[in-house]
Amino acid sequence: MKTPMQEMLEWVRATLPMDLDTPRMIEQKIESLLEKEKEAMCEFAVKVGRGQDYSDKEMQELAEIIYNETFNTKEK
Repeated sequence: MKTPMQEMLEWVRATLPMDLDTPRMIEQKIESLLEKEKEAMCEFAVKVGRGQDYSDKEMQELAEIIYNETFNTKEK
């Protein structure tokens, strides 16, 4: 499964001529937004998990593990 930003990055790379400056700038911007997307998803998971038997730190760690496994963040 891919995040929306991962899908957008894939689409840009497949659709736009990457030998031009503008598509490369778009690619760089999307890549920079991938980390923000992850942070937002993990923050949401921590908020949802409040009141459970986990501390915020434990929820954050768990959210990152789930995010990384779900969205295959090691793949390029």
